[in-house]
Amino acid sequence: MVSLADIEAARDAIAPHVLRTPLLRSPALSEAAGCDLLLKLECRQHTGSFKPRGALNKIRTLSAAERDRGIVAASAGNHALGVAHACQAFGLRQADVFVQGNAAPAKIAKLRRYPVRLHLVGTTFEEAQQAALAHSRATGATFVPAYDDLVVIAGQGTAGLEIAEDVDQVDAVVVPVGGGALLAGIAVAIRARHPKARIVGVNPEASPSALLSWRRGAAIDPYDHEETLAHGLAGGLGTLPFAVAREIVNEIVLVSESELKRAMAALIDAEQVLAEASGIAAVAAVLYGKVAGLAGKRVVAVVSGGNIDAATLKAIL
Repeated sequence: MVSLADIEAARDAIAPHVLRTPLLRSPALSEAAGCDLLLKLECRQHTGSFKPRGALNKIRTLSAAERDRGIVAASAGNHALGVAHACQAFGLRQADVFVQGNAAPAKIAKLRRYPVRLHLVGTTFEEAQQAALAHSRATGATFVPAYDDLVVIAGQGTAGLEIAEDVDQVDAVVVPVGGGALLAGIAVAIRARHPKARIVGVNPEASPSALLSWRRGAAIDPYDHEETLAHGLAGGLGTLPFAVAREIVNEIVLVSESELKRAMAALIDAEQVLAEASGIAAVAAVLYGKVAGLAGKRVVAVVSGGNIDAATLKAIL
């Protein structure tokens, strides 16, 4: 459904508008985890997360008519920022982004600096998504999905392509998973270039939609999650990401709210890198033994986002 060629084409097309993010080896976290741990710092991407990759790839493929009708998107925050960045890159001025009202203040503040119309709706991604879909039906604006789209998946997979090109050998790649586009895209790229590597997705315990989807054999979306700091990982797993990833992802593991907080602090102490709760999930899974069999192995953990405000960070620390 998504091939390595699709991801390579996406990489070439969006390259002028994204950063090739660092792959940083952390001696301190490697020692703590008992493995050779490398961090894919998508928190250093434009807008502070991996999301511009998929948004750029999707919007670049829209027809002139689709663009002229306006763009609409729903988000917990980071996808809206990715869409805003893509619209700015392509010179599009008509965009409406629907964001859950309890999104991180850092994300809302960033969004207000873009020329998009920001709508704060509800307290969950699903509420924001339903409002965005209603707007699309009413106005004819083109909806840009956050995760349940093959072109978006290919765009997110460019992060995996960079990992595959930057390491000559990797034993495991661990990825935060919410809607699943990042996990699916990275899985395609890694499986093509490093076929023996294990690929692991990480859910918060408060929203185990991916884990339950794997057990059930079908994607669960939407999902009525519990409260979590990891807003970007809360909610359902997309049908298309599940279809792409089901046979090439080895396992899904869970991390607790406490482990997310502790991992955020550990990353600051070790590398002076800020990550939001959604972004730190893979690091938490490696640090706190959620993935078996990593001792002495070379492991890449994707730090998928870093949009956190001072007040939230202070409370966590």
